[in-house]
Amino acid sequence: MPLIRRATAALLLVAAVAVTGCERTQAPVAAPTPTEPAQAVEQLIADLRGNDFVAWSRHSVPPALHARIDQAWNEGRTRWPLTELPLDDRLPAFITALAAPGAEKQLLTTYNRQFSGAGAELRSAASTLGLFATQYLRKEGDYSADERAHYAQLVAALSRWGQKAPLGDPQRARRAIPQLVAAARQTGLAGGPDTFRQLGMRRSLQRFGPFYARFKQVLGTYGLDVDADLAGAKATLIEQDGDRARVRLDYTLAGQKIQAQLAVERHDGHWYLSDALRHAQTEASAPAAAPEAADPDAQPTR
Repeated sequence: MPLIRRATAALLLVAAVAVTGCERTQAPVAAPTPTEPAQAVEQLIADLRGNDFVAWSRHSVPPALHARIDQAWNEGRTRWPLTELPLDDRLPAFITALAAPGAEKQLLTTYNRQFSGAGAELRSAASTLGLFATQYLRKEGDYSADERAHYAQLVAALSRWGQKAPLGDPQRARRAIPQLVAAARQTGLAGGPDTFRQLGMRRSLQRFGPFYARFKQVLGTYGLDVDADLAGAKATLIEQDGDRARVRLDYTLAGQKIQAQLAVERHDGHWYLSDALRHAQTEASAPAAAPEAADPDAQPTR
């Protein structure tokens, strides 16, 4: 897939992480430790509103599991919680490509050749993307029933946004691409997956936060104002039975009302999202990645 297509796909899909996020320019304010299920969800919302993936990782899992994840990260076996993002497998390459020398010129040239003024084609692509993603969510992936129901709403909202967004506007592209390039270079994460491993989880997440913030700013110029959409996000307890509970999360995305039901569970007095725990436990136990097979057609280096 050409780089600009990858970037356009990311523009459509990475926004899905905004399920609980919007930007704040000021430093996050310390919040009391949540003692109720709905408060735990609100804490995660606050972490992502502050672009604080370090805090989000700590509030998402118990300390012992967090330590296992940190070790797995150092061994190159995971990039959780970034694995919760759409297109997470392409994120290192995406940042590396944006940070490459001459990326602004290359991306703008490719954009002008393939997408400038192609509003109809991009609207059709957004519609098709929505259909394929919805079909995928119905049958594929390691998702719970709650996640499938939630993400289907996200996909529908983002698909509608993509069909209306001015993605083919060259003036916006000339402003957006340099912003993303600058933000990628400032992360210090260019260089591929091994860079994330070398920096470790905490430093990598700290460096990713400002890039995420800038990405949301760019989305805002295309009519997806995540900050405004999620300002009224509300978590409400549905039911509780001992150490397990269900919480309803209401918010809007791209003008569409989203209502999600989230399972939460208590460990050592703290509440955590059940699905986040399940994913994190899987990532903590992930085996080491197998070395990439050599390309038989590759030319030897000199």
